[in-house]
Amino acid sequence: MAYEFQVVVDAADPHTLADWWAETLGWAVEPSNPGFIRKMIDEGRATEADTTTHRGQLVWKEGAAILHPDEPAPGVHRRRILFQLVPESKTVKNRLHFDLRVGADNHEAELRRLTERGATFLHRGQQGPSSWITLADPEGNEFCVA
Repeated sequence: MAYEFQVVVDAADPHTLADWWAETLGWAVEPSNPGFIRKMIDEGRATEADTTTHRGQLVWKEGAAILHPDEPAPGVHRRRILFQLVPESKTVKNRLHFDLRVGADNHEAELRRLTERGATFLHRGQQGPSSWITLADPEGNEFCVA
């Protein structure tokens, strides 16, 4: 059996972090459906406290997702990253991280681009012929440019 799955990232501000990663990866923020959210509130299945406004639009407070640009159709999500609201901030190293493979010749340009957008440089690494740069996203989640 082949599973469809998503990667879930804990976040203090899921909508802002989803925006950041969507731009970083060239993916799209999954569209919100304010009409559906409002219907859930009107039917008593959700409350106003379950929502927030992001970029002028009603959204679920608990999370935001980004989708690969080649997703086949609305509702079919084979490549999806969900940013989920959690009450605690990040305190230790990630157990899972993203590697953005750009090629060694592009490391420095990507480092500049990402730090200009709010990433933090952490360190450089090398093992044999492979090298990478470790950064942190705006909430401190480590990732590598390889």
